[in-house]
Amino acid sequence: MTVKDTVANRFKELCRERGIHTNELANLSGVTPSTAYSLLSDKRRDVSITTIKKLCDGLDITLGEFFSTSEFDSLEQELK
Repeated sequence: MTVKDTVANRFKELCRERGIHTNELANLSGVTPSTAYSLLSDKRRDVSITTIKKLCDGLDITLGEFFSTSEFDSLEQELK
């Protein structure tokens, strides 16, 4: 799994836990709904740390809390 996929899956998981949809995540975070949907899309390859930070702020969690999961710890290097 790629870093981008893991980021998208983590946000989906957090939204499920809180019972919110992507539009609400966008509103809480001060980003456009298209930005939030794009980040969660399989078609998008890269994500900005600034966007991740805004979404984390909207969920009232730190970047450390966001990335502190076994899924991120077990990612392989993405050398190309």
